[in-house]
Amino acid sequence: MAAERLTPLEIMTRLVSFPTVSRDTNLPLIEWVADYLTGHGITPHIWIDPDQPEKAGLYAHVGPEIEGGVLLSGHTDVVPVDGQDWTSDPFVVEERDGRYYGRGCADMKGFDALALWALVEGHYGALSRPLQLAYTFDEEIGCTGAPPLIVEMQKHLPRAESVIVGEPSMLRAVTGHKGGTGFATRVIGHEVHSSLMHQGVSAIMEGARLIEWANRRNADNRAKPPTELAAMFTPPWTTCHVGMISGGTAHNITAGECRFWMDFRVVPGETPAQWEAAYRAEADRVQAEMQAVAPDTRIEVEPVFRVPGLVPEPDGAAESLVRSLTGDNGTHVVSYGTEAGQYQEAGYSAVICGPGDIAQAHQADEFITVAQFEAGHQLMRDLLARLAA
Repeated sequence: MAAERLTPLEIMTRLVSFPTVSRDTNLPLIEWVADYLTGHGITPHIWIDPDQPEKAGLYAHVGPEIEGGVLLSGHTDVVPVDGQDWTSDPFVVEERDGRYYGRGCADMKGFDALALWALVEGHYGALSRPLQLAYTFDEEIGCTGAPPLIVEMQKHLPRAESVIVGEPSMLRAVTGHKGGTGFATRVIGHEVHSSLMHQGVSAIMEGARLIEWANRRNADNRAKPPTELAAMFTPPWTTCHVGMISGGTAHNITAGECRFWMDFRVVPGETPAQWEAAYRAEADRVQAEMQAVAPDTRIEVEPVFRVPGLVPEPDGAAESLVRSLTGDNGTHVVSYGTEAGQYQEAGYSAVICGPGDIAQAHQADEFITVAQFEAGHQLMRDLLARLAA
């Protein structure tokens, strides 16, 4: 008896039911997908992260074993629901008022479901060019799961001509995004009673000097005339940001430790490496002044993520494909990072196009409209027809 061929909605309902919050495992989802593919005679390839054996990616191929196909890529992790006021169970898809509600429906299990549906349909169709699927992990905490999966995938699958990363874009062709990099920063001070603070080094106050450096850089960047490429983004400059900070033990002791992340979202024309060098130079300068007071002090700067920017490809295969399928000829770029830049860095032609609105991502009562989901379904039908032609 042939395995059941699920509809896109049935697949999305299954995928959403797995609470694949980035801090937790995604293995149950990956194993379910692998079983589903195997049941249809498709060979799944699972790559388990050796540093996080509870996390895995998956890739698969249907159609002829040749290069020149299309790869559909989506991440399986979602952000937490903690502290959010949901009307319904976030891990149960519920249809209300022309919308499908559930964590990940927009970002991005809706696209994941459509891609999986298309892969199975392509397997039963007569494709003249291949269709591939990639499911990644840890996208929401810095796009750290895609690069090793891309490396592994290239060892076993014929190279795709185009990669479509299905982040919610209202099915518009998003052809560029900023790059990003982040650094876990730990400032080690020297504790003394605050009445003798000149004999100690406050890790918090020294860390604040690095944060103030970021404030000055933001002001400088904002004041510069943007380049033509940077002007496409909002805002049209590189931003430096600290979102959380911790440290200190008591109000009357110079802080012995301070921790924060320093993040950079980098416009095209500048590189994450340039901003890393500038930040490390400032940390070295502050550290030298700290050690002049107390030699046991220091500043540790550890990279935690790096996401290359996505550069528009006006004549690129991926952009041309999506524009021909959607009819969208507009210019669309975003300031957040995605895995599309990582595919491009690996030599693929890449574009972002997926159903749903990014404004719904990470929100309580996250949803994708029924109309957008159905439009995404039609996009997959059109893609399959193109690959069969």
